[in-house]
Amino acid sequence: MNPDSKNYIDWFKKADEDELNALSILKHRDGTPSGVCFFSQQIAEKYLKGLLVYRDKPFRKVHDLIDLETLLKDFYADITNFHNDFALLNRFYIKTRYPGDFPEFSWQDAENAYEAAKGIKQFVLSKIK
Repeated sequence: MNPDSKNYIDWFKKADEDELNALSILKHRDGTPSGVCFFSQQIAEKYLKGLLVYRDKPFRKVHDLIDLETLLKDFYADITNFHNDFALLNRFYIKTRYPGDFPEFSWQDAENAYEAAKGIKQFVLSKIK
């Protein structure tokens, strides 16, 4: 890691803001399940991007978690253990943001999305020394 490159912490802070929103909606049911699903995808995305910054690995502007997994697997082979979680969360980026042909997401979907994001967060934090 480049010691001058500390902005991975900024990525984590933004992810933590998304986590606070997801947790509030889950606890109070004062939002929608799709909101939790979207915030969960964002938590995972921002933690993965923070890990890339930590490793001084450039990345293009992308929201695909599987693309981010590909960039990280040379450093962390065990990241592939989260492949199914990345695929699950990927479906929540666009489908929760725009009207059209998309399913209604349930509270169970929201809880599953948050649990996946939480596991990815724990993985990333375990890699930061």
